[in-house]
Amino acid sequence: MIEQTIQVFDEKEEEFLNLLISVGIRKTIASVIVFFASTNEATSREIERGTDLRQPEVSIAIKYLTNQGWITRGEVPSEGKGRPQKKYRLSIKITEIVSNIESQKKSEAKNQLALVKKMREYA
Repeated sequence: MIEQTIQVFDEKEEEFLNLLISVGIRKTIASVIVFFASTNEATSREIERGTDLRQPEVSIAIKYLTNQGWITRGEVPSEGKGRPQKKYRLSIKITEIVSNIESQKKSEAKNQLALVKKMREYA
């Protein structure tokens, strides 16, 4: 049997995760963001283990993060036969991701306030 270590989030990472969730980021996506905050690159299997998410959840989170332009995918040739493994890594710094989230939330808040002002016209 092969012995492997499994990383778990520490207290600071748990707090970061909870903050992301509190501002409206889905838990699966927030977990992958926090995972990459402390990891250079990883396969989807490593992400599953490090975040305690299932494969479909990781795939959905990876797709979202890729569409946002926050992570990139590379391939590592497999040893022997089989498909090459996909490795993922952040394409921008965590601080930039936080800035992007901040911009999105400001835009959402501005839109909500505009709707409330419009509602006042009917009151």
